Amino acid sequence: MLTLSILLPLIASLALAVRAAWSETMARLIAMAASGSSLLLLVLVWIGFDSGADAPAFQAVGELQWIPTLGVAWRVGVDGMALAISLMSGLLFLCAIAWPADYKGRARQYYAWFLFLQGVSLGLFLTLDLLVFYVFFDLSLVGMYFLIGRWGHGDAEYAALKFFIYTLAGSLAILLAILGLVLANDTLTFDMRELIAAQPLQGADVRSSLVLLGFLVGFAIKTPLVPFHTWLPLAHVEAPGPASAILAGVLLKMGTYGIVRIPFSMMRETFSAYAFPLAIVAVISILWGAIVALGQTNLKRRIAYTSVNHMGYTVLGIAAAGAAIGGDAARSLALNGAITEMVAHGLITGSLFLMAGSFWQRSGTYELSAYGGLARVAPKLMIGFFLAAFASFGLPALAGFVAEFQIFAGTFAIYPWLAAIGLIGILITAALFLSMLQQIFFGELPDQRQSFADLNRTEAGFLALLLALVVLIGIYPGWLLAMIETGSAFLPLQGTEG
Repeated sequence: MLTLSILLPLIASLALAVRAAWSETMARLIAMAASGSSLLLLVLVWIGFDSGADAPAFQAVGELQWIPTLGVAWRVGVDGMALAISLMSGLLFLCAIAWPADYKGRARQYYAWFLFLQGVSLGLFLTLDLLVFYVFFDLSLVGMYFLIGRWGHGDAEYAALKFFIYTLAGSLAILLAILGLVLANDTLTFDMRELIAAQPLQGADVRSSLVLLGFLVGFAIKTPLVPFHTWLPLAHVEAPGPASAILAGVLLKMGTYGIVRIPFSMMRETFSAYAFPLAIVAVISILWGAIVALGQTNLKRRIAYTSVNHMGYTVLGIAAAGAAIGGDAARSLALNGAITEMVAHGLITGSLFLMAGSFWQRSGTYELSAYGGLARVAPKLMIGFFLAAFASFGLPALAGFVAEFQIFAGTFAIYPWLAAIGLIGILITAALFLSMLQQIFFGELPDQRQSFADLNRTEAGFLALLLALVVLIGIYPGWLLAMIETGSAFLPLQGTEG
């Protein structure tokens, strides 16, 4: 089922690309059916997923030999982290595909690229082969490049080029690091399970440090962390709203997921030696992202910088979990919080960018000064925006609070001063969202916004689905936390190997 969940969007993408006779309505129906079927397969895997204490590290495993002489194979499987992020990604793709957009007369191609991106994104999260991971990592750049460049607005082509060049440079660093890690192993294999068990590089010698640096730089560009974040705001501003939702909700998670899956899990001793510097970079990203976001007058750019801030929270939790100090319980709490933040941020910021796309569709501008008093004409949009914004800055009973509480509670036991400094970012994030909400929805309604349309039935329905999960995780997070903890990354923190 995991293989089918990857292949179905890819096959539908190919069909849309070559079948020129299909109308916009038919293309939309095919895209939603393929995306929804892929998500349904993941839900079936979830139903059969074992979250018990004796559950295997990876489940629903499938393997087909590809290049035996190099130890490369089609390997798929899930632990709790991969399953949680894949389910979130599949749902967000379905909502983004269904969300109204300006197709610029190329609806069939638009949906084809979205399905292509869904297939390769799920492939990255579900694969257990390092080389296949790298292939999917690079292919995801292609899909987003065309979605920004062909369906974006403003200086879309330059934004797409900058996105592609930056992230391709990061992927090359990751490729070199993968080769260094694999060649250090006694047996030539790209099987993630074997490399996690073997721990081929240990200590803080030059070779191990360089391999770790390659991984961290490559994934820091994708995440992104300061100072590798400069490609992100422009890409978000110029991309269509649904593409921005996928960029923030899914593609950024490839960076933090990659850190946990590869250097954190396969180079534990080396990672712990550099956990503190990584935590410092994470705190800088938290503060920088929040402070710069506060100064933005463009709606999309402000949300984009909060992604830098929130990905900083995630990396802080990962760094604390990988530290050589502190108890296993505190490090496990920090790691669970980091992974929960990946899921929560995908749902919350994905919702914010979908709604930002609706602002552009209705008014053709993201400038905050162009709005005001929209609560009178768009109450459904106001409710959705308020709920997503409150979740983003960690209001209790919402998903963001569950994630950030775990991150900071775990980090306080390991790096208390860094955790205390990082909390300032939450205060700034609250201020920037509250001021933005006040400016958009309260005050006088400009004359040119008198006819501003509220969310239609399609937009309101899919937004309600995303935000319902945000509330569910905030009120009853146990089901998600239990799933996440059933994973290979947590085994050393539970006194278990294998």
